[in-house]
Amino acid sequence: MRQAGFLAAAGIYALNNNIRRLNHDHAHAALIAEALSQKSFVKQILPVETNIIIFETNGCNAPALAEKFKAENILWYAIAPNRVRLVLHLNITESMVEKTIEAIHKF
Repeated sequence: MRQAGFLAAAGIYALNNNIRRLNHDHAHAALIAEALSQKSFVKQILPVETNIIIFETNGCNAPALAEKFKAENILWYAIAPNRVRLVLHLNITESMVEKTIEAIHKF
């Protein structure tokens, strides 16, 4: 791998500066998963152990669902015709999580 030092430097920075704040992302993912678990368009949520949420829709087209939330400025990714993936990260704020949960409840 050419110039792997740049990638290694980013990893070292993340390990030294962001490990403690990962708990926020994991907690936010759990809150969003809880909101999703109450919706009829969700068939199954894979276990949420980190900052990643993957769920299977219940007869709802995942790409169309992702587009509806994109209209609300909430980015989800359809990874299959009936599966959606959400990832929380450093740039996702608490207010964005609240907005996402509100949008889920409205849907």
